[in-house]
Amino acid sequence: MNPNTRSVQPDLCIPDSSPLPVWKRTLDIVCSLSALPVLLPLVTIIALITKISSPGPVLFKQSRVGHRGKQFLCYKFRTMQVNADTAGHQAYLNHLMGSNAPMAKLDAKKDSRLIPGGWILRATGLDELPQLINVLLGEMSLVGPRPCIPYEYENYTIWQKERFASVPGLTGLWQVSGKNKTTFSKMIQLDIEYASTKSLVLDLKIMLLTFPTLMQQLVETRMSRKSIITPSTVAASEAPNVTVQKATAQFSAV
Repeated sequence: MNPNTRSVQPDLCIPDSSPLPVWKRTLDIVCSLSALPVLLPLVTIIALITKISSPGPVLFKQSRVGHRGKQFLCYKFRTMQVNADTAGHQAYLNHLMGSNAPMAKLDAKKDSRLIPGGWILRATGLDELPQLINVLLGEMSLVGPRPCIPYEYENYTIWQKERFASVPGLTGLWQVSGKNKTTFSKMIQLDIEYASTKSLVLDLKIMLLTFPTLMQQLVETRMSRKSIITPSTVAASEAPNVTVQKATAQFSAV
């Protein structure tokens, strides 16, 4: 698919539902526009630091899957070197989707592909601030399931695709319910639960829980980056399942 394509035909296997109820769309617009005066200086600083510290574009644009399987162009601050190798990412996702392994955040492994300070942006979620553009365009919401990559979507079963009955969001029920400590199946269950029970009260609760959750994630990532690699860790990297383990060492859950 052309990365600049904003949408395709909806997946008919996914229950038809109103993508953005009036209350939800109103909350998205009011909160996004109200936050702009505060976020604009921060966004400017991040953009300048990214541009100075690493050659290449400030924004990273990628095709993602949203409501009822429609694809759209998702925006993030670039946190990796230009043309960084991403070949192992699909293998890692396949591993997560077919196992009960926790969706651990792996940026803590001091990935050499990250730009200076990139791990901080990823751990705090600041790299996703440009997705407010997607929110204002109605392609995303402040609260909802995370938008997945097309090749991940292709491996979803029919019941797993029910999570796309809701518009993807910057934060969500899964993100404040353990996130990287949960399994892929648990993430799907939480996303489907949100899609069928979303309400103004639930959205506000999730938004309030997001900040302390991100701060905890930042602390855990920092502690993990300081940890010393042990001989057992090195030995594990030489186990038979090389493809998955290399991907695990290099990539974080999207």
